Amino acid sequence: METVLAQKIKNIIFDYGNVIFEIDFVRTQNALLQLGITDVQQFFAHKNHNEIFNDFETGSVSPAQFRIKIREAANNPGLTDEQIDSAWNSLLIGVPSAAVHDTLLKVKEKYRTFLLSNNNEIHYNWIVDYLKREYNVEDNNHLFEKTYYSQQMFLRKPNVEIFEQVIKENNLIPEETLFIDDSPQHLVGAKLAGLNTLLMDKHPKDLEQFLTDHHIL
Repeated sequence: METVLAQKIKNIIFDYGNVIFEIDFVRTQNALLQLGITDVQQFFAHKNHNEIFNDFETGSVSPAQFRIKIREAANNPGLTDEQIDSAWNSLLIGVPSAAVHDTLLKVKEKYRTFLLSNNNEIHYNWIVDYLKREYNVEDNNHLFEKTYYSQQMFLRKPNVEIFEQVIKENNLIPEETLFIDDSPQHLVGAKLAGLNTLLMDKHPKDLEQFLTDHHIL
């Protein structure tokens, strides 16, 4: 990002997966394949997936209903909750190091910062448990002014309304706000809401370098 543009930025909205927290879609595809779902490339991928995932991320289906849909897709009614959750959570790898959290705190000193994540109840619970276990923190709240999760908002990226809600609730000026995400399709929705955008093209472990390269830090 050009220095001139960086100078006008006062607020930053961060995505979570593969910006801060490493995730791996291929691991989940393989795990779903093991459950018996044969068309995993169409069923669950980075850029498109079955509607059940959208429904789960917007809180319109419960974990129990989600698991029923997975059993149906696998044509295996005998799958246990634990088997399904384990396969689903295989997506989640983790925050590469405490340095990533330190970077976010550094950014928070200079800007108003927010988290905006497409998430769901099963993943969220796993992440909270992981953060307690690995980093001895209760959740992500201390790293940002406010955190937003799709399943609590009943909206998901790239829907322009999810960005507009964050802007409105926090009285943000879009021209002074930057959104960082690893998914090009999510940047499209952010741009429609008037936000500046950056595509995260580094591994989460290199978040500080990415922000430095773009004159944010």
